[in-house]
Amino acid sequence: MNLRKNLLLFILIFASSIVFAQDEENEDGFKIGGAMRFNLLSTNYESGASNLNPQFTWDTWRLNVDGSMGDIDLSFEYRFYPTFGTHFIHHGFLGYEFSDQVYMELGVTQVPFGITTWASHSWWFQGPYYVGLEDDYDMGINFDINPSDKVEISLAYFRQAEPEGPKFGGDVTFGNAGPGRYSYDIVPGNGAYVAADGSIVSTSASLRELDQFNARLAVDVTEGWEVGVSGQVGRIYNSVLDEAKAATAFAAHVVGNFGKFNLKAEYINYNYKAEGDNGQELDVVQMGAYGYEYFGGDGYTGGVASNANVYVVGLAYTIPVDFGPISSIQPYVDYTLIDKKVDAFFDTQHLIPGFLISAGPVYTYVDYAMGKNQPWLTESFGKGLGSGVEDPDWNKRFNINIGYYF
Repeated sequence: MNLRKNLLLFILIFASSIVFAQDEENEDGFKIGGAMRFNLLSTNYESGASNLNPQFTWDTWRLNVDGSMGDIDLSFEYRFYPTFGTHFIHHGFLGYEFSDQVYMELGVTQVPFGITTWASHSWWFQGPYYVGLEDDYDMGINFDINPSDKVEISLAYFRQAEPEGPKFGGDVTFGNAGPGRYSYDIVPGNGAYVAADGSIVSTSASLRELDQFNARLAVDVTEGWEVGVSGQVGRIYNSVLDEAKAATAFAAHVVGNFGKFNLKAEYINYNYKAEGDNGQELDVVQMGAYGYEYFGGDGYTGGVASNANVYVVGLAYTIPVDFGPISSIQPYVDYTLIDKKVDAFFDTQHLIPGFLISAGPVYTYVDYAMGKNQPWLTESFGKGLGSGVEDPDWNKRFNINIGYYF
């Protein structure tokens, strides 16, 4: 891709949109908010229940600033994770409404792909989050276009991943390529490929994401039901080789409300084409977030299988209640299957039954998280999304997340 041509294209789109701008005055002012969250958890992984159970941890605290001045909006959020020893920007963008139909966000903003804002009902997200395809944030420009009340189109260009915070136990990596971030992105580290004899070979891979284009179409086909399709194409750049491969992802989704039920379903195919530092095309790429890369070793790979189909479904039911400050209880179950395209690899499953308790500014997620080859549900953090292990048992974690939002 020619970066100058790409930037010129978006400048032209930006300039042409100004022609349709309307003189609407927004009320100036800003609001400062945030959240504080705690986790109470108990794990039962490969070796059985931990002697540390139960554990009480400080999950996160965050600061938000939202407002507008002179018709230009600002939205900013910064997060701190004491347990992981890191902190980073969640999002930060300038927004401008050119017309009732066109709104622009410039900066660190959510990638328009698949089900937004989340494909999940639980605190755990769904499987696409862990491969960088749910609630992902990158640095670029996004246009939301609404030609009618029933149609939403998003077109975006992201030059690179969002700015990073410190790696756990280390410093920031120059060039926004490290794992100190909220959403999963491809980062430098070890990749892997399957050799001709069937063995898995590890190799260094100095990778990062560049020049990503996104397009998303969502249509309200009837009251309470949305269907949509998404496409993504970008470059995975190897700084040692000074070369890049084109990576793609496609999604189709449906979100629907019927009575007090909510359904979310999604299909994703992604192909993260990339080369290791030795020029070999990779079957596993490294990804990172929250200050950590996915780890590997002992006969398996960390990282993420570079090519897979992802199947997602989640169902929730909202029960209104009037019990003190509690206004609703929402039971749900979320499930993901990641079907890896390499025959030598083993699939990932992710099953989260639970319920959400809403009580004014306090939201409490009670989850019984279960996973097979799920990198967060294992004694060996980061194991699972690469080659995985054959016929694993369900690892389990009972988790209560209590958050106060203001």
